[in-house]
Amino acid sequence: MAEDAIVSPSSRASGRAEAAVRAARRIVVKVGSSLVTDEGRGLDAAAISQWGEQIALLRGMGKDVVMVSSGAIAEGMKRLGWAKRPKEMHEQQAAAAVGQMGLAQVYESCFREHGLATAQVLLTHDDLADRKRYLNARSTLLTLLQLGVVPIINENDTVVTDEIKFGDNDTLGALVTNLIDADCLVILTDQQGLFTADPRHDTQAKLLSQVAAGDPALESMAGGAGSSIGKGGMITKVLAARRAASGGAHTVVASGREPGVLVRLAEGEDIGTQFVAQTPRLAARKKWMADHLQLRGSVRVDAGAVRAVQREGKSLLPIGVIDVIGDFERGEVVACLDPEGREIARGLINYSSSEARRIMRRPSAEIEGILGFVEESELIHRDNLVLR
Repeated sequence: MAEDAIVSPSSRASGRAEAAVRAARRIVVKVGSSLVTDEGRGLDAAAISQWGEQIALLRGMGKDVVMVSSGAIAEGMKRLGWAKRPKEMHEQQAAAAVGQMGLAQVYESCFREHGLATAQVLLTHDDLADRKRYLNARSTLLTLLQLGVVPIINENDTVVTDEIKFGDNDTLGALVTNLIDADCLVILTDQQGLFTADPRHDTQAKLLSQVAAGDPALESMAGGAGSSIGKGGMITKVLAARRAASGGAHTVVASGREPGVLVRLAEGEDIGTQFVAQTPRLAARKKWMADHLQLRGSVRVDAGAVRAVQREGKSLLPIGVIDVIGDFERGEVVACLDPEGREIARGLINYSSSEARRIMRRPSAEIEGILGFVEESELIHRDNLVLR
């Protein structure tokens, strides 16, 4: 049976989509425990060094890269002499605490060989569920990228509990992809990609080169957990691709053992399975803002700001605001009103209502002097504005 005949029509993108990694400006790369720890035998410094070399080349192509890496618990198990992954939460936390030391050290030393500075970032679900902590995490990651640093992200397994676990680092990779507005998520695994059936049990299974992210038919093709070291499997990758696509990002699932896989993907080579998002990234973000039914407040702007936002596509600066209405926190969606009170746009605001009242009608250069800190120079950045 031909490959196209196996996948439902909705799983096929219209035509061959552009190679996701080649087109991407900002990429999240997730690597699983089995790859990082050589199937649990210990941290694979040679593999990590190769990823560092490839990421250095990607940066030379003008691409920002963030890594999401599993492996802390697996490395901790090895150091503690445990043959099987513990079931008790406190034992997993202990293993993570031990293993995270080695994981960070190996990434730092291996990436430094290729001229890359790294930063360790540990996240829990609470960090992304709480709006203020979400924005703080976003600001930190974007600042690190601006500084030329490669963030190495992992779930904070040392303190995490069942109630706040992401569940797997595939999900974490998708959440980070949307957090930093990445164009593409690359999930490196010990499989070649998504097959029509489990290739370990079905010799007739065929690799799917391109599918539509979010197609329910894909979930039935994905199996269970991939190894005794990790917790994921192909199903978590399919669901992660769907989550990333909700923010407009494409996903590629490919073998991390494929030589030079990241560079070859960046050069447009067809490797693994590409999950195509059906809505462009910026359009998905702005559609979410446009569809926001409950606004916590608004800002009234002068005629100059109306012109800058509507006609010139610029950000909204504090100096253009003449009134702040309602009570809202940083990161909430607020309406932008013209002098007559008509809504001209809405967007994610960088300051709370109380802070906005203090800095309105003032130039951005004075924000720090007034508030004692600067979150952003814009009240609402143009990428976070949608015209009405």
